[in-house]
Amino acid sequence: MRYLNHLPRLVRWILGTLCLFMFLMTMYRLLFFVHYNDTNESFSGRVFLLGLRYDARVVSIMGLILMLLSAIPLFHPFKNQGSQKWWSFFIGLLVFIFLFFYGADFYHYDYLKQRLNYSVLNYTEDAGISSKMVWQTYPIIRITLFFCLALFLFIIWHKRFIKSVSSKVNAIQKSKFNTFSHVIFIAMLVGFVFGRVGQYPLRWSDAFVFTDNFKANAALNPFQSFFSSMDFTNKSFDIKKVKNAYPEIANYLGVTHPDSSNLNFERLVSFSDTTSAKPNIVLVICESFSAYKSSMFGNQLNPTPYFNSMCNNGVFFERCFTPAFGTARGVWATVTGIPDVSITKTSSRNPSAVDQHSIINDFNAHNKLYFLGGSATWANIRGLLSNNIDHLKIYEEDDFQSSKVDVWGISDKNLFLQANKVLATQSKPFFAIIQTADNHRPYTIPAEDLIEFNKVNYSADTLKKYGFENNEQLNAFRYTDFNFKKFIEAAKKEKYFSNTIFVFVGDHGLRGDAGDLFPQSFSKQGILAEHVPLLFYSPTLLKPKKVRAVCSQLDILPSIATLAKQSYSNTAFGRNLFDSTNTQKRYAFIADPDIPSIGLVSDEYYYVRNLKTKSKQFVSVINNNPVLSNAINDSIKNNMSRLTEYWYQTAQYMLLNNKKRKP
Repeated sequence: MRYLNHLPRLVRWILGTLCLFMFLMTMYRLLFFVHYNDTNESFSGRVFLLGLRYDARVVSIMGLILMLLSAIPLFHPFKNQGSQKWWSFFIGLLVFIFLFFYGADFYHYDYLKQRLNYSVLNYTEDAGISSKMVWQTYPIIRITLFFCLALFLFIIWHKRFIKSVSSKVNAIQKSKFNTFSHVIFIAMLVGFVFGRVGQYPLRWSDAFVFTDNFKANAALNPFQSFFSSMDFTNKSFDIKKVKNAYPEIANYLGVTHPDSSNLNFERLVSFSDTTSAKPNIVLVICESFSAYKSSMFGNQLNPTPYFNSMCNNGVFFERCFTPAFGTARGVWATVTGIPDVSITKTSSRNPSAVDQHSIINDFNAHNKLYFLGGSATWANIRGLLSNNIDHLKIYEEDDFQSSKVDVWGISDKNLFLQANKVLATQSKPFFAIIQTADNHRPYTIPAEDLIEFNKVNYSADTLKKYGFENNEQLNAFRYTDFNFKKFIEAAKKEKYFSNTIFVFVGDHGLRGDAGDLFPQSFSKQGILAEHVPLLFYSPTLLKPKKVRAVCSQLDILPSIATLAKQSYSNTAFGRNLFDSTNTQKRYAFIADPDIPSIGLVSDEYYYVRNLKTKSKQFVSVINNNPVLSNAINDSIKNNMSRLTEYWYQTAQYMLLNNKKRKP
């Protein structure tokens, strides 16, 4: 401490300020680790040491800024005493930025199980909806009051601290020691910004030396993760790589007339006209319908008993994966058959990608309907749907008699019941899509349903054991099942029911800990976020069957068209799940924009590659045994590695080159 008192006042002031920031950042990391440690990871000194290096980089950059500004005589806090008020304002601004980033990071991880990254700017494009969801989900008033109090206390501390430093003048500070101390201090800050001793600086990717995603996330801080993700914007396809991938992708998709020059992906499927009535289609895209949280996969809290009974009476695909995490990406993949591999903005928000061919347009004899309890302006979904599905009638919150219950519009129960009334009046066959929202924060269950729908309450330990964060989330999941029951019971009373194929699929899953319900790879490698139930249900048209083979959300439309015996043109990735003649191995492609990573799931394995770190993982999806390196396994890994890159390049190309066909 005596040595510190001998340091120049400017160095002491900046060093003391930075140390307080470091202390607060470390306390946040400890809070983060304890609060979000759902998988009961043991405390890791390596994680916290790496986290200290990331934090030291951030505060060192701040320290260099303070040193640079202080070099201007007007702003030197000890040569110009009047500047100290300005510095209190400036330090307060820095504190505000820190509080904003860390607050956003805390709730961003609470929502998506990912540290704050550049893709969060997607939500600013739907600022009204996003702000309402945040307001209805989180205690914004308490958070704001806490921020104001923290900011006030920090400013008070800083005023006293800078006055304390200013009053302690030491004779040694007027010697050459002063200049030497400044040089050493600046060199120390530059060293911490570089982050390591060696040729290359500390990188964001160094956090992923921990193969456990939670530990990697715990090591990062929001500044590092946010600004490091910015360099993944505006990526596009490499035409040479797309053409190199074409032969294998075309073979996998079954392209009948391959053309590597023009990159033809079209497959024409024809059915002869029949006199029988065309079946109706009802495709339900279910919000956050995560497989491991549902009854079909053995969850002991039995949240979805009715849907489980439907699965026993329909064609249920147990290993369906969405190509990405997020509702907008799930709707995109379902409607277009293309994985949304855009890193920052979703493709629905990209004017260059909004023109897309969809198999839905081949249902020429069908009325086309879309039901959404909220507003279709969200994520520019209206643009995707209206621009690409001919003669589509969209029903949204203002078209229904029911009152809105929260930011997402009317309740799913009323959405289903009012959609059923519309479907019952159709004079022609119809293709209807119903998009649910209640299984989403703020987890609203309408007062009108509280008597019939009985809420349950479990202890925190029980909830955690079976994959739920709290009772609100569990009851929202159970309410989804309640709404399915209400819909199907109402539909059974209508004439259209017997000639209708109902398809239910999750828009995405949720990250978490599946415990012993699935192999550890589902939890540790994060594919719970993409694992969803997929059900084709029609008691009069389909025989019950359970399918364990892997499949994708991309496969839904060609499969529906096949069941409906509807001729169609497929120009995207999806394959018919009911084609028993196709013996080719199936894969599900996953592109996680938040990590960011790309991967491929087979019936036995999951291969994933981090686009930032280039690290690769190859794990089993059938057991917890490590995949041993041998000739057979290495061959499978290399094949899935190659296919993963081929899918990724082709998806980037398709997003901009799958234009809808002219009539």
